[in-house]
Amino acid sequence: MLPKDPAAQARVVREVIRSYTYVLIWMGISIAVILFNKWLLAYSGFPFPIALTLWHMVFCSTVGFLAVRVFKVVKSHNMTAKEYYTRVMPIGLLYAGSLWLSNSAYLYLSVSFIQMTKSLMPGLVYASGVMLGTEKYSRGVTLNMLLIAFGVVVCAIGEVNLVFKGVAQQLTALGFEAMRLTMVQVLINSKGYNMNPIQSLYYVSPACLLGLLVPFVSVELSRLRTTHDWTFNPSVMLANALTAFILNLAVFLLIGKTSALTMNIAGVIKDWMLIFFSFYLFHAPVTTINLLGYAFCCSGVVVYNHMKLQMIKSKVAATNGGKADEEKPKDSERSKEDILSEIRRLQAQMAELEDRVSSSAKVMNGGSSGTTLLGGPPSASERGNDLIINAAAVATEATEKENKDK
Repeated sequence: MLPKDPAAQARVVREVIRSYTYVLIWMGISIAVILFNKWLLAYSGFPFPIALTLWHMVFCSTVGFLAVRVFKVVKSHNMTAKEYYTRVMPIGLLYAGSLWLSNSAYLYLSVSFIQMTKSLMPGLVYASGVMLGTEKYSRGVTLNMLLIAFGVVVCAIGEVNLVFKGVAQQLTALGFEAMRLTMVQVLINSKGYNMNPIQSLYYVSPACLLGLLVPFVSVELSRLRTTHDWTFNPSVMLANALTAFILNLAVFLLIGKTSALTMNIAGVIKDWMLIFFSFYLFHAPVTTINLLGYAFCCSGVVVYNHMKLQMIKSKVAATNGGKADEEKPKDSERSKEDILSEIRRLQAQMAELEDRVSSSAKVMNGGSSGTTLLGGPPSASERGNDLIINAAAVATEATEKENKDK
């Protein structure tokens, strides 16, 4: 419901328009990259997914180096070699495996079925988080993930052109990507290395490039040398790498200006659109069983996003409640028992002072007449009595306040 104030209504409308604009930009670029990669690998005469991914990493590494070291657009984290090998290299290797296998799956599977399998990502990220300690086990979330997995199984049963090699590659790629996202949280964000897209390109792309060199040399290099029926168009390859780079910036823009939850919800709509475009452009068959299974997947993802939103709200409420408790005055936290304990402490001090005064009086009586001076400073006994009277007054006031509160 919109607020009644016209100025507030205008602000809400502007915020909604801005959020939807970021969502539409990200969805458009993401769809373009996926369809571009599918066309390039399956229809343009360049069936080399590892080489394509390797080219992306060369382009991204070059852009990152120029932005950080040459033009100094963004700052470097100045990682040591040990930090780079222990924190960035594992993420780069997982990223390499994810990109390699996910692009390879386009040679065997339709875009629509690949998008359906991506519904497993929340469950895989959750399982990775439980294993690495970033997520707590929840029976409700686990049952929800099983619902999504059941939907993917139904989608596979209804898939007309199902190639098990492609399914194995896609599922393994999703597992690598889920582990990579969790490792980013463990190795990078937890240590204060929060990175923007350019910094991510600068650090992760070279590690990913090194990880891709091994399968490229062992799998695709010999095919590139022995076969001559493939085509290479430099302008097309440059445009493809540029769209992948822009997608990285769009992801950062969407999460930075909205939230990761908004991106997850928008991702469901994006998958629906990709299924339509795959059917329309590449004539990929979509069966009724496919759509029924995908309906299970979508319902599970929606429930998961709702549960995640409720968890976020609970954490925010708990944090605000803790801050409110910290901001309470310390005087109001003192109970009547604390004040009575203070009185007993003062009484003990007064008894000690009286003993000292009695000892001093005996010494003075032995050597003089011991006259008392009117208007002189108060004795130790009088000071102790004053302290007790003041403390008793405080205790009485606290007791009255407690009775009023009740």
